[in-house]
Amino acid sequence: MAQVLDITSLLDSAQSPDAATRNAAEGQLKGLQESQFPSFVLSLAAELGSGDKPVSSRRLAGLVLKNALDAKEASRQAGLSERWMSLDAGVRSQVKQSLLATMHAEVIIRDWGDGVADARHTAGLVIAKVGAIEIPAGSWPELIPSLLAAAGTGTAAPGVRHAGLETLGYVCEELGALEEDYLEQGAVNQILTAVVGGMDKGTADAEVRLAATTALGNALEFARKNFESEGERSYIMQRVCEGTVAGDARLRHAAWECLVSIAGNYYETLPAYMADIFALSQRAIRGDEESVALQALEFWCSLCEEEAAAEEEGGVLHGFVAAALPQLAPLLLEQLTKQEEGEEGEEGAWNLAMAAGTCLGLCAGVVGDAIVPLVMPYVQANIQKNSTPEDWRAREAATFAFGSMLEGPSPETLGSLVSAGLPFLLAALKDAHPQVKNTTAWTIGRTLEFVHGTGAALIGPQNLPQIIQALLEAISDGPLVAEKVCYALSQLAAGFEGGAGTSPMSPYFQTVIQALLQTASRTTADAGETARLQTQAFEAINEVVRASAPDTVPLVAQLVPLMVARLQAASAHAAPSPEAVEKQGEEQALLCGVLQVLLQRLSDDDGGRAAAAQAADAVAGALLGVFACRAGTVHEEAMLAMGALTYATGRGFGKYLEAFFPVLHRGLVQHQEVQVCQVSVGVLGDVCRAVEEGLAPYADRAMSAVLTNLGDGGVDRSLKPALLSALGDVALALGDGFEPYLGHVAAVLQGSMALSAQLAGAGAGGEEELGEYNNALRHGILEAWAGMLNGLSKAKADAHLRAAGPAILDLIAGIARDDAHRDVGVWKAALALLGDVAASLAGAGAALRDRPALAEFVEAAGQVPSLGETANWTSQVVSRALRLA
Repeated sequence: MAQVLDITSLLDSAQSPDAATRNAAEGQLKGLQESQFPSFVLSLAAELGSGDKPVSSRRLAGLVLKNALDAKEASRQAGLSERWMSLDAGVRSQVKQSLLATMHAEVIIRDWGDGVADARHTAGLVIAKVGAIEIPAGSWPELIPSLLAAAGTGTAAPGVRHAGLETLGYVCEELGALEEDYLEQGAVNQILTAVVGGMDKGTADAEVRLAATTALGNALEFARKNFESEGERSYIMQRVCEGTVAGDARLRHAAWECLVSIAGNYYETLPAYMADIFALSQRAIRGDEESVALQALEFWCSLCEEEAAAEEEGGVLHGFVAAALPQLAPLLLEQLTKQEEGEEGEEGAWNLAMAAGTCLGLCAGVVGDAIVPLVMPYVQANIQKNSTPEDWRAREAATFAFGSMLEGPSPETLGSLVSAGLPFLLAALKDAHPQVKNTTAWTIGRTLEFVHGTGAALIGPQNLPQIIQALLEAISDGPLVAEKVCYALSQLAAGFEGGAGTSPMSPYFQTVIQALLQTASRTTADAGETARLQTQAFEAINEVVRASAPDTVPLVAQLVPLMVARLQAASAHAAPSPEAVEKQGEEQALLCGVLQVLLQRLSDDDGGRAAAAQAADAVAGALLGVFACRAGTVHEEAMLAMGALTYATGRGFGKYLEAFFPVLHRGLVQHQEVQVCQVSVGVLGDVCRAVEEGLAPYADRAMSAVLTNLGDGGVDRSLKPALLSALGDVALALGDGFEPYLGHVAAVLQGSMALSAQLAGAGAGGEEELGEYNNALRHGILEAWAGMLNGLSKAKADAHLRAAGPAILDLIAGIARDDAHRDVGVWKAALALLGDVAASLAGAGAALRDRPALAEFVEAAGQVPSLGETANWTSQVVSRALRLA
């Protein structure tokens, strides 16, 4: 029988300033959790609820209990939830009763560190975690009624109503993060009644009103039915709008947070309220505290995002942004001079000027050309203003406004403006104020990204030398400016990509790369600043290399040994601390990324491929060195670079397999690290295409890893499509050597096709996410079958796969019928496989005759320009099969 233990001293020791005492106590707590979990949770709940215990131990007890129920990773959360639900029902009931009793307690404990925080607050957090586990399981039906009783107006105990409302908000927040809705509409109605009642401006207790408003923000996700009712919707909107003008700034902030959520969830219901909301937003943005004004700006950002999505996807579009623009644009421009001097260099810095510029950019994306006449007079009036020392604000604001509006208007509209403005911007790189220089460099990058390379005659022989010179001079400026110059150089190069033979950038390739390499080696007093600059410099190198013309391939090749040497140096010594390990990994990632791009670029050119092959031993050695210094883990970027090396070396990659395959296998089996596994599966495909039958000595281990992952229900479903495709890659590589795996693989594919059919039925209503996943799954299945049909000799393909032919054709017919989730890539793969079946399997003609819809599919696909060639070939082989039937 689980017992309540006295853990006060243990919790106190866990907060000791002495590391040895603290570590020992933490170890004891962990041991208690692992060996006596029922007593562990009972004791923590009792400690939290005991008014006789010290404030610090009660607080820590609640936090430890919460953490025992909560994890960020889905797989770990599932394990914690299962452990909780496996507890004896009596133990769970005792913990839950203790938590609710704590929340209802009359004694309030204050000042736990940062203002109003008490035992009920902590109990509310734990209650929400327990509720997120139990409510989906159909347990704890009394929770919501208990919280509603606490949140009601009849509550006598001081603070209990506040705690009830706060906890309702936490519960809604936790349930809202789950994939399914577990709150019945009746419960939603009661919750909304309680929280909206608490928001009434007549509520005397400001803390209650704040808790109610915050709770509404968390409950809004469940209020769709209520927002469909005009009466209920207007009542909620009235309370929220009243909150935006309340006396307490915290309440105004929370009310605007609600409006942001409403804009995102219920955009289509807003027309009747927009006039009032615009007036309220003007008031907040112009005159309220910064935190409130920022939320009001966030409301307009949210509206912009909704309208941009509606325009792209064909949804409801009310045109709020366009209608408000004549008043909204000047309002946003006013805020641009409210910069915080020096703040632009702080990580995560955010202020009114930044928020207004962001909102202006989103508006431009929605209204396009209409933004230009509203912004340009402001730019022209302020961009050269220099009468007083404070006029830097006007210059920076004008530059920011110009840069912000560039994504949205047409290149034709912007072309002449940018051409006229570029000389001013280049000169402003030497402005006396660092923030003006910083924003100018960013704006030049934006002009190059959105206008250069779009057909507008922005850059030519007449001004390219001046642009290069100005940027290369500015790259030596402070690290913030240098970061933006790296971005500008990358966009300058990208705008010339695709030229044949040579490029206007070719004469400057070596100079630009040298400047970027020097920038990547710069250090500053701020480690984070140094890392950001290094990242931007290497990303710019990558873009310059990608865009390089054929006449610079010899120069690209010269970069390979340089990057190899840097990577070897970065991997030469074991990192002495976790921080050093992280820093080493980041540097290795950047260098591996550059090597990947270099190898890809060289592989596109015959001469470049020869140069890459010459350097292959050194590259492989350096990459293997990265894996060696990270024992037990797989470096994604090094893995991707190895994949790029396969393209440069082809069959020659086989000599690296003995050393590399164990690393690749480690990545394949580490399915808990989803991205690592995803990358490893892709590189397995690269290796297959390069070495072909040279994979044979390693095939058993590769196939075991792939098939095990496909059969494991705990593997993230996003991995399954790539794993299925990998089966086709291995089959193509091994040819008839794939025969031993056919039985197992065919069974896996039959199961995957059944799952796809099930998903197609579930997503018949047009659910986008489900349809996208099913298309990815289909693509993987199609590639697996195609790999086998094309890899095996015709006799073996017919002997082993003929029985699967009808099921394959049914899969393709299902794809053809799915108009709601039509995908050109899936259609192309389906067309190709249909042709393979018709060409390879005896008796296919009869099966095709029984499925006339497939001929219609081929005919329809032939009308899609990108599918014409494949459809024509498929039509020919299908017709031949039908004639022979």
